Amino acid sequence: MSATEVLVEDWCPVLAATFAYWDNILGPRVQHIWAPKGQGLSLLSDGEVTFLANHTLNGEILRSAESGAVDVKFFVLAEKGVIIVSLIFDGELKGDKNTCALSIILLQSELRFYLPLHSVCVERLKHIIRKGRICMQKGYNIVSVLSSEIVPIMELLTSMKKHSVPEEVDLKDTVLNDDDIGDSCREDFLHKAISSHLQTCGCSMVVGSNPEKVNKIVLTLCLFLTPAERKCSRLCHPDGLFKYDTGLFVQGLLKDSTGSFVLPYRQVLYSSYPTTHIDVDINTVKQMPPSQCPLEGRQRG
Repeated sequence: MSATEVLVEDWCPVLAATFAYWDNILGPRVQHIWAPKGQGLSLLSDGEVTFLANHTLNGEILRSAESGAVDVKFFVLAEKGVIIVSLIFDGELKGDKNTCALSIILLQSELRFYLPLHSVCVERLKHIIRKGRICMQKGYNIVSVLSSEIVPIMELLTSMKKHSVPEEVDLKDTVLNDDDIGDSCREDFLHKAISSHLQTCGCSMVVGSNPEKVNKIVLTLCLFLTPAERKCSRLCHPDGLFKYDTGLFVQGLLKDSTGSFVLPYRQVLYSSYPTTHIDVDINTVKQMPPSQCPLEGRQRG
């Protein structure tokens, strides 16, 4: 069993992430553990992490699923004080077909915080599992592939603990409260931003050089979201530490020291919905290409 320590900026609600598989002779085996540096494994021993990871596979010995299927399981282990989100899938290891599990372990006290972000995390993990399954068929190391999404998800959940948009947005924190709204934010620009934001199912990224200005527009757009959707939205970090995260509804992002911003087209296109790109420095509003099924599973009251 190997392990990776993940360096995060602040307290991470994820205790550990694990990749395990069912060995036809030895039973469930943990191949790799990811844990926040100086945090996760200090709260859970290696033995406890292994026990929890094995728990996710114990009932899968007779698993019968369509080829390529990924099953999502949600465990609440009150006696251990943790919740486990597991994605079960079939993959090839050492030439044999095995049942595998990619799991995220969180404190049970983080359940209310995590639930609104569950679908965001699951969709991103499903995507990397599909990519990882192809690598497994070719005999490549799946751990490095999984790390490319596990680490960003830990960073995402860490950032959302402090910088997520509150459920209730105060009007005084938005541009709609400005006495000089025509000076601080051009009226035609605001109209375009809100219209496009609604057209793209409430999904927007707001970029700029001034964090206060960016966050004001973020909070303004969040007035048009439900409280649950606001929990999946994020203010920009004053030091510009955040990168674009697929799956969030509204997110603020800062330009670099040269005043430029590299648009992550590939990640944007992975999003379930089309996205509005708003630049508060030059007052531009653009719509990214829509995804294949932009309205699937989305209902507006």
